Amino acid sequence: MRTPLKIVLVGLPGSGKTTFGKALAKQLNFAFIDLDQVIEQETGNTISQIFEQEGEGRFRELESIYLKKVLEGIEGFILSTGGGTPCFNDNMELINEKGVSVYLDVSLEEIIRRLGKDAFGKRPMFTNLGDGEAILKLKNLLAARENYYMQAKIKLSGDDISTEQLLSELMVFFRN
Repeated sequence: MRTPLKIVLVGLPGSGKTTFGKALAKQLNFAFIDLDQVIEQETGNTISQIFEQEGEGRFRELESIYLKKVLEGIEGFILSTGGGTPCFNDNMELINEKGVSVYLDVSLEEIIRRLGKDAFGKRPMFTNLGDGEAILKLKNLLAARENYYMQAKIKLSGDDISTEQLLSELMVFFRN
């Protein structure tokens, strides 16, 4: 009998953590958990409201609290994290200790295509930024965060990452 895993997806905003995570969870018959949704449900505020009213520092604190809570909970889930989650409060260390981290390494061009004009405006980090500023911000985020993402146990690269690719990589983590 295999032990269910805690699979934690990391990567830039727009890398497909939620979309990919839902598909993978369905394929593995695991629960899908979106960390931002957990934070919103637990606090009663949207991520944007937390950023606006309490600042990024408080958001990162809440993010760490709920990340720890999720990772110490049930087994057999796929967790989609926020793009910055691994980069604060030793979160990547915790993720690697409690689960199998997977970095979705998607090109900036593909992320920009996926996010498009409308999606940039819906994300707190990109609020009130023009297209050029949003693209520059994304490039700066990658430069600042890639060191954390590269600590993931599995790295999947490409603009069309499949669940089959990850399942192949995950086989080593399924234990008898």
